[in-house]
Amino acid sequence: MTKALQSAPQIASSALREALPNSDAGFLWDFWYPALRSSEIKGKKLSMAMLLEVPLVLGRTSQGQAFAMRDACPHRGIPLSYGRFDGQAVECSYHGWKFDACSGRCLEIPSLASQDKLRVDRIFAGHYPCTEHDGYVWVFMTTPGSRTPENIPQAPRLPVFSEKYKITRLSCELPSHVDQGIIGLMDPAHGPFVHQSWYWRSRRSIHEKEKRFEPIPNGFRMSRHEPSSNSAPYKLLRYFSGEATTTMIDFVLPNMRLEEIRSGHLWFSSRATVTPVRRDLCRIDFVAAWNLVRWMPLVVTVFRAFAKKFLRQDQETMIRQAEGLKHNPHLMLIDDADRPAKWYFALKANLLESRSTGAPMVHPMAGPVTLRWRS
Repeated sequence: MTKALQSAPQIASSALREALPNSDAGFLWDFWYPALRSSEIKGKKLSMAMLLEVPLVLGRTSQGQAFAMRDACPHRGIPLSYGRFDGQAVECSYHGWKFDACSGRCLEIPSLASQDKLRVDRIFAGHYPCTEHDGYVWVFMTTPGSRTPENIPQAPRLPVFSEKYKITRLSCELPSHVDQGIIGLMDPAHGPFVHQSWYWRSRRSIHEKEKRFEPIPNGFRMSRHEPSSNSAPYKLLRYFSGEATTTMIDFVLPNMRLEEIRSGHLWFSSRATVTPVRRDLCRIDFVAAWNLVRWMPLVVTVFRAFAKKFLRQDQETMIRQAEGLKHNPHLMLIDDADRPAKWYFALKANLLESRSTGAPMVHPMAGPVTLRWRS
């Protein structure tokens, strides 16, 4: 696995390569990304994370407000995570410079003498907007060298459809560029080969499928439809509700797949994000909520066991793929099974073009499209 982690990513889109400078890692800035689980921050303990190759130090103030700062003191660059946190301010372990946790503003430089005219309040440590939703600490990663936009969107929330429900969270790392992780996340044809199991899919269950897709802001949607009849979970849902089961799947930039399954009063909602850590490493964060069989003992434990197996299968596949990508092979995308991947690369390139020129973003889908593939 160490060997795979050292591999360089390949971005399978010539249009995207042309839109990015050679030194660009292919990340999308000015978006919210999950940095870590809320449970990883305890008391006045500082936690560390890396997003888009930016080291972060995170914590929670005495008032319960999560914060995220660049993990580097602006004085000599030592990580602030080595310092002390009193519930309001982070103190550097090297020279004792103190910074307000929620704004990054410098509060104190102990070495200054009475004759020094330095305006301490004009010094800032790197700081990023930060909030908590669904058991995650989210960080808005602003473009390097730019100011935080005055109006930023709210961080994503997992849609839920009743007051009482079960929820669980899982994660795993993938030794690949975020682009490979994302097109693997949305790939509709790998299921019978990567996720073979008695309760899900097998090679014998492969058949032709036809699904309608439609454009949505910054993404696309697999329109609401009745799910495949060859999957035990969907059969179970229909059994408990006695009504038709439908599912809808969205992909939204920069990295988010949302699935909503409804069957009468029963529902299942999930979100998977693929977050770039480094250009050769990304992380899947998966959260799911449901009101099906909430009363059943160990229902979360059972679901987590199945979901862990799914994620482990995807992870093993990406580790193997990384072995091949390190040799920089020529890659290809086909129709119709790979059309969602093509839309992703076009959305990404068109967004970057729009930001560069100031012109409105052009959506790669002119309207609803029907795709057909076998899986």
